[in-house]
Amino acid sequence: MSATHTDVPKTLELIDDCPVREVLDRVGDKWSVLIVVLLGRRTHRFSELHRAIEGISQRMLTLTLRALTRDGLVTRTAYATVPPRVDYELTELGRTLLVPLTVLDEWANAHRDHIRAAREHHDRAAAPR
Repeated sequence: MSATHTDVPKTLELIDDCPVREVLDRVGDKWSVLIVVLLGRRTHRFSELHRAIEGISQRMLTLTLRALTRDGLVTRTAYATVPPRVDYELTELGRTLLVPLTVLDEWANAHRDHIRAAREHHDRAAAPR
């Protein structure tokens, strides 16, 4: 595919009832990808996730885990112990998400410097003189 290739496949049209939009609504937020990647390594307790993800509030972690659980990507297992213990892990469906996330991670690492350079160039050109 050339750099000037602009044809968007019809399957990527972003209509109201679009599977791509639904998935991006879930994994396109600030926290879901980080949570999925961490859970891809191993099962975590809530407090472990909270400590591992810098800047996430307890409320946002709770909301994101609920959404990922609702979407079938994460399972929540509560144990009747004192103190209560809750483990989170990826489902089989959630594990399949690691494949495209790994590709995205590789792409981001390969192109980080290009994107930073493009931003700097854009910002210099847009700056008032």
